[in-house]
Amino acid sequence: MPLGANKAAIMGVAGVSTGDVVLISSQTADGDSALTFDSGITSTYGEYIFKFYNINPATDNVQFSFQVNATDGADYNDSAITSTAFRASHSEADATALGYLTAQDQAQGTAFQMLGDGWGNGADESGAGELHIFNPSSTTYVKHFIARVVFYHSADSAFVNYVAGYINDTTAIDDIQFKMSSGNFDGTIKMYGVG
Repeated sequence: MPLGANKAAIMGVAGVSTGDVVLISSQTADGDSALTFDSGITSTYGEYIFKFYNINPATDNVQFSFQVNATDGADYNDSAITSTAFRASHSEADATALGYLTAQDQAQGTAFQMLGDGWGNGADESGAGELHIFNPSSTTYVKHFIARVVFYHSADSAFVNYVAGYINDTTAIDDIQFKMSSGNFDGTIKMYGVG
């Protein structure tokens, strides 16, 4: 079955087949400070996937991150996040690393959750990946998420970051924002709902 079919089965972060995948919206940054999805996150779907394409910051060595708003929230700092992160890297000089990222986790933090740090801003440097959020409309449970991003690090390395955790809020989540820690960025983010 082709991936473009309405009933497409795609491979998730954990490598398991997911349900029906529907493109809800797509936004392209062109020198923007943030991309915000403030509509379309409803109880219609139990999982939302945000896919990142050619994310290129204007400022070198910055962090790509996200934060959410609960229903009627407005400032992207009310929902506490508890998270964990690790990465693998391989430089053009053939140095490798694998390790836990203490600086990228949170323990009931309300800051934007880092998805990767040190993104390069060269004309040919960019990143891509995906973020899954599960049951954001639940008014009973916290909201779990898992992300995987790969990007050209400012130190001329290939980095792949894995981030997971939960948003410790039992209020429905209906907004999400993506931004760099400093400056603007280019790139496309698409939001999908999974049945």
